[in-house]
Amino acid sequence: MDFTDVENPTLSEQSVVGQPNSSAIWLSGIERNMGFVYNEMLVLAELGSDNYVNTETFFNQFLDNLEFQPADPDLRDATREVARLREMAIFGLETVGPADTEYTTAIEADYNFYLGMAYLYSAMYFPALPQEPLGPMVASAQHYQDAIAQFDVAIGLNGSETKYHLAKARANYYLGNKAAAVAAANDALAISRTFDNTVRYDAAAPDLVPNGTQSDNRFEDALYQRGTFDDLQPLPTLDFLDPKYSYLSDEEDAPIHYLKAEEALLILAEANLADSNVPAAQANLTELLELIATREVRSVDDAIEGRTEDDPGSRPDNATVVVNGRAGLVLDRQSGDVDVPSVSGTSLTAGEIAGLTADDAGLELLYRTRQEVFIAEGLRFVDMGLKLIVDENEVLQNENISAGDLGTVALIPPFIDAIKTQLDAITYDAGTGVATTAVNVNEILVANKSSEFVLPFH
Repeated sequence: MDFTDVENPTLSEQSVVGQPNSSAIWLSGIERNMGFVYNEMLVLAELGSDNYVNTETFFNQFLDNLEFQPADPDLRDATREVARLREMAIFGLETVGPADTEYTTAIEADYNFYLGMAYLYSAMYFPALPQEPLGPMVASAQHYQDAIAQFDVAIGLNGSETKYHLAKARANYYLGNKAAAVAAANDALAISRTFDNTVRYDAAAPDLVPNGTQSDNRFEDALYQRGTFDDLQPLPTLDFLDPKYSYLSDEEDAPIHYLKAEEALLILAEANLADSNVPAAQANLTELLELIATREVRSVDDAIEGRTEDDPGSRPDNATVVVNGRAGLVLDRQSGDVDVPSVSGTSLTAGEIAGLTADDAGLELLYRTRQEVFIAEGLRFVDMGLKLIVDENEVLQNENISAGDLGTVALIPPFIDAIKTQLDAITYDAGTGVATTAVNVNEILVANKSSEFVLPFH
């Protein structure tokens, strides 16, 4: 008996394709898969950046020091989920949608959007990935272009979705297409200046997906649910933003905010700084502060988070601590509930905006703000010019890929490679309440702004 040739008599393509409302149900499945994409990608991206250090063994143990292991199962799962998102979108466009009499233009637009997102994630997180099963490697620049093409199709079908325009802005941003990024960011803001698109988790989301089949927010587990394990510790400069994801309800985990108006405003601010238009950049950042002031701030009981489980006294844990000469960045979790932004937060002040300059100091302030606003969203890794590698299964099974090809070996900016063991390093004197990070990554990024790896508008 050949156990590799199995057919399920109760489930076939015909049981889905051609059925009434099948295109909407398939779309809900794609939305569900976005949760899996973020579950796999966020842990890798956040650990690979300077945002968090992993103090335990439950989550990935390699990315903290930017060790890219071809046999790492987390890399395998990340590439698999991006590929699954792509293939589900294509199947929706080519098969499910056309066979459904209730197929709408709005659903077709969403299919194109999610196909674009699959290309966008391929470009953001990998130097190269195939665009079809066992296909040849496609470089990240082409993935960005293909993402933009899909977003344009989606916009042509339904121009009222902010996420289509902002996704297009992001792709152009990372390509360094300043004018196109600015235009798309403005298009998104013309629809709404407060928009926020989310990936939702658990039984309450998305619609049409049966209860219990939606994944939980794995990054919430890392930041909050595992409590005393203290798995992921934020850089002390980011302590006031942690945990971004915390307990929401028994039915639904905290959502991930992945395309929000803050990103559009920061793209505009960076473009204006690149053009030495300081007043316009100041206006962008002022609007950003006003928007962040309206976002949800959650009161969280985080007393179980000791910041010190493995080595008592080793990490800042009270509000009197000064980090890199700045006060107010660390919360006292033992004195009651703490208020933590669940969408966006920042230490940026109106005074800093008033003193903004179109030089390296201004850029460093902008990138500090990007780091804060996008913490736990996976963008810091990309802003640092980092990429993952393809897992060994893809190399071994795909005859179009050979060891040593683009995407199979680590591609780390030399200025990051030189400090990779110090990204999360700190010194802390509990007696004096003074903490210092070993390196200032924002300063290093700005110092290398002419590099092909970072600061795409400069």
